[in-house]
Amino acid sequence: MFRIIIRGINDLKLRTKLILSFIVVVFIPVMIVGLFLTNELRHQALDNALEQTAVNVDRVKKRTSEVINAAYDISYRLSNDSRLARLAATEYETVYDVVKAYKDYPDIKEYISLYKEISNIRIYLDNPTLLDNWEFIQPSESIINSGWYQSAMSSSGLIGWNYIEDERDGKKYLSLIRKIDFRDEMSSAVLVINVNSRMLDAILNQETFETMIVDENNNIISSNRPGRVGKGLSEIDFDPSIVNKQSGTYNAVVNEQSSKIRIETLIPLSSLNGIRILSVFSVKTIVKDANQIIILATIVIFISLIVAIVLIYGFSNLLSKRMLRLSKHITKVATGNLDVTLAIDGKDEIGQLSRQFNAMVGSINVLLAEVQESNLQKTQLVTRQNEIKFKMLASQINPHFLFNALESIRMKAHIKGEKEIAKVVRLLGRMMRKNLEAGSKEVTLRSEIEVVRCYLDIQKFRYESRLGYELVIDPLTEQLHILPLIIQPLVENAVIHGLENKQEGGYVRIKAELMDKWMRIEVSDNGEGMDKQRLDFVLRSLEEQEDEANNRIGLRNVHMRLQLSYGREHGLVITSSPDSGTKISFTIPTGGGRHVQSADS
Repeated sequence: MFRIIIRGINDLKLRTKLILSFIVVVFIPVMIVGLFLTNELRHQALDNALEQTAVNVDRVKKRTSEVINAAYDISYRLSNDSRLARLAATEYETVYDVVKAYKDYPDIKEYISLYKEISNIRIYLDNPTLLDNWEFIQPSESIINSGWYQSAMSSSGLIGWNYIEDERDGKKYLSLIRKIDFRDEMSSAVLVINVNSRMLDAILNQETFETMIVDENNNIISSNRPGRVGKGLSEIDFDPSIVNKQSGTYNAVVNEQSSKIRIETLIPLSSLNGIRILSVFSVKTIVKDANQIIILATIVIFISLIVAIVLIYGFSNLLSKRMLRLSKHITKVATGNLDVTLAIDGKDEIGQLSRQFNAMVGSINVLLAEVQESNLQKTQLVTRQNEIKFKMLASQINPHFLFNALESIRMKAHIKGEKEIAKVVRLLGRMMRKNLEAGSKEVTLRSEIEVVRCYLDIQKFRYESRLGYELVIDPLTEQLHILPLIIQPLVENAVIHGLENKQEGGYVRIKAELMDKWMRIEVSDNGEGMDKQRLDFVLRSLEEQEDEANNRIGLRNVHMRLQLSYGREHGLVITSSPDSGTKISFTIPTGGGRHVQSADS
């Protein structure tokens, strides 16, 4: 039967549920209480006042318990947090290690942000390698000698509730205090969680009668009367005969008036001590104002009910329309329409859902675009890698260069014998082998420089004293990874286009250096250089997609491979001027991070 009722309620519209909930939860109970008060309250004003006080105190107790239970839950989690245990027990060697450990453990800040019931968390622990950051604190001698600290260290994990001062802002808070044992690390700490005083004040401010929360030492933690927080009960003309009383209702004289005092003791779970809730009301005031309260309450209740019914009806219509509009847009997205945008008409939960819906649709569109761009770049990179393999085998080793080199070898062999021939043949063989073995995987800079050295030595054999070169390689860069055959085409360009037409010969300089998080490669020559028109043509040709007859294919291949592998900002940078030579440079991340994964990855 119960399941049938629940199923029937779930089938109702949201508007109908809200109206029914109001009638069942508010309207009916209020009508019953109103009728009862009309007939009985005049004769039982005092008894009803006592009952009301008990209800108020019980409500305060429950709400206060909810507030401090949040601190208990957090303390339980922290006491069983293995990451916190490692952070607390680790002996750090540098300040950087400590800062990194704090950064990797944001849980305390997250608890403070997520739980409005608490205002702060601090952990006292004996670890000289840690830094005080108001979350992890090295206890001072005064702290260690304090009663609450000593009690926590000897309590075997039981919780203490004390009204203590927070040395960070000099204010007093009701605080959860417990010892945390890190058994695996054989260490311990004292956890202090400040309860949010404003929430306690907010709970009491809703009460009609004077209500206070006091600790076991009779210090007033919170009160709905100004000027009492932080004082002792003995300082506010409180009846000394009931100062130390526990749960119950007592007759007392407060501020020279006959009063009733309701006391409720709250001892949270796993606690050594607790707090007390005191509610005080004057007997004379209750009896005198009973009739006026009945009349006023009846009028207010009926007006509130009428207004509430009207508001509930209007709000339910508004919520239903907004939820239906959100449902329609979700249906459109489910059918594949990603061009929808939901109008945001509020900052409540539905408005938040609308913003999240728009953000989700936008994220999906961005992800789709990124996937398409990534696939396109990956395809281009694979194509370029395959292209470079074939061109290295078929055309990058210039037949004219091979012919001239072999002719020079023949002439040297005829004139001088076999020693230099063996050397050049060995260099040529090594270079051809490197080119034939080149793939898309990265190689070390040292391996790439070996190819460049072989090429320059062969060219120097050909040009003799007309060609000079210099390798300025930072030893720290030799083991860094780089794309294969990425420097040799730049050197070949410098020799062929920069120096070949100079009768007096020229000089090529290859430089590799570290610059922060980048490695910079520079190839420069003192050749004939280029005027601005020619330089602009070369720069434009680097961005063209098709191979033109006048384009420098080797340079464009290097430029495209760098951009596809490391990002567009890592292409070739060329500077040149007539008779001043040419300088070509590029940078790559020292970590070798790829912008788009290659085919072999």
